[in-house]
Amino acid sequence: MTVYEDLKWRGLIQDISDEALIEKLNAGGLTFYIGTDPTASSMHIGHYSSFLISKRLAKAGHHPLLLIGGATGLIGDPKPTSERPMISKEEVLKNYEGLKKQAEAIFGFEVVNNYDWIKDINVLDFLRDYGKYFNINYMLAKDKVKSRLESGITYAEFSYMILQALDFLHLFETHNCTLQVAGSDQWGNITSGIELIRKKLDKTAYGMVMPLITDSNGVKFGKTEGNALWLDKNKTSPYELYQYLINLEDSLIIDYLKKLTFLEPEEIAEYEQKNKEHPEAREAHRRLAQEIITDIHGVEEFKRAQKISESLFSDKIWQLSSAEVISSLKDLPTFNIKDNENILDVLVNNNICSSKREAREMVTGNAISINNIKINDINTLVNSKMAIEEKVILIKKGKKNYYLGIMA
Repeated sequence: MTVYEDLKWRGLIQDISDEALIEKLNAGGLTFYIGTDPTASSMHIGHYSSFLISKRLAKAGHHPLLLIGGATGLIGDPKPTSERPMISKEEVLKNYEGLKKQAEAIFGFEVVNNYDWIKDINVLDFLRDYGKYFNINYMLAKDKVKSRLESGITYAEFSYMILQALDFLHLFETHNCTLQVAGSDQWGNITSGIELIRKKLDKTAYGMVMPLITDSNGVKFGKTEGNALWLDKNKTSPYELYQYLINLEDSLIIDYLKKLTFLEPEEIAEYEQKNKEHPEAREAHRRLAQEIITDIHGVEEFKRAQKISESLFSDKIWQLSSAEVISSLKDLPTFNIKDNENILDVLVNNNICSSKREAREMVTGNAISINNIKINDINTLVNSKMAIEEKVILIKKGKKNYYLGIMA
């Protein structure tokens, strides 16, 4: 299977600018770039899915450049529905440093910043050297611009495609970069760069876009969409990422294995069969979690996430430290518990049950657990001896409702 065939099989190619690119991809030796703007201090799983293609192409003998847009991040790529909020130069710089460190650690390739070559361009040079190559009708026809014409688009946003085209031109001239790779929402910006290179240099450049990775609702991952799974483990822990992947809908799992791992087609086919025959075993899901978390955070973090997942809601919870429980369950309703507080008071005072009557029914009906041990005596006193490291108590009500208590 050629490089291009492999990318197509994995569903990683939605469009290419020129059929001649196929042979070039298979031959190796291209310098290409893929970029992101530093609108946050961490990348998320959406970035990972796109940037992972740089590893695939590097394995095939191509040279990747990872662009973090310190300049374009100050403007903001137009959203389909509304203007992005402006962020300060200080925040952009701070975010850039965070993303650069993250990109180098995860992907290991050269990082460039378009602020370095855009910051000294004055407005007259911008208009004369770049703006004159862009026809307004051409720009208005781009999907992102077209979608904003009714609601309105600022001149700053409108100019974004020129800045990204300028990036492609600069890297073409300074790094012999002939290919830009991105998610499908960047197609208009990529073709603008290809056109600028053709008009200004009379040279040929290429573009390739891949489908965006989406969640179960068909929404792309991102900060704006509110469903970001961050690559910074302090923002999304390896355990949280593990839980997301292990609970992924069966209909998405094979697509994710193809796009987010380096597993061979034969192995993915085996997992597809296992998933059809025994979906409850979650074998494909566990392998997906293993591949992604190991690649981002290392094998030890994957093992730790797996251990926490297997222990947290079983009798093995006592193998965990209080810190592991707290960090893994940071999104649960959390409250303080007094030592030797009656179980009914704990349930009512912390809104786990609406009344003493409901609390009694829950306890006597075996519907309340503390650290996965059933509590069925209404006179039970919740104390530090019942807590992990005398500090943490996980309360379960019914089958799915969990609450985290911290001993005061």
